[in-house]
Amino acid sequence: MFEARLKINVPFFDVDAMHVVWHGHYVKYMEMARSELLRQFDYDYPTMKANGHIWPIVDLRVKYVASARYGQDIEVLAKLTEWEHRLRIDYVIRCCDTQKVLTKATSIQVAVAIDTEEMLFESPDILFEKLGVTRS
Repeated sequence: MFEARLKINVPFFDVDAMHVVWHGHYVKYMEMARSELLRQFDYDYPTMKANGHIWPIVDLRVKYVASARYGQDIEVLAKLTEWEHRLRIDYVIRCCDTQKVLTKATSIQVAVAIDTEEMLFESPDILFEKLGVTRS
């Protein structure tokens, strides 16, 4: 329902001596796609902060299937799959030419009130408003 796709041409500065993307850069690619996803429903990080919340990542799981390489066009898909109590975003990174899956991942973010620094056990109302959905 809520997803974003981002195409990236792997830059030289993201690869090691073997011209393979260093594993930590996949997280950067996912962050870029996650930001694009959040902007689609106007709930990017500045909006979160303006509404009194931060959303730290509390869990990140990555499965490296195959390597991305210098100059390769890759697509990062970010899909919002949970939002009632936390943000769960699932990712798939593919080679644009072959559609081969290179990486699969999931990130979990929780809402934290800025003023009290307390974790919320339900997502704030503003998120539901931005998504255009009602609470279950």
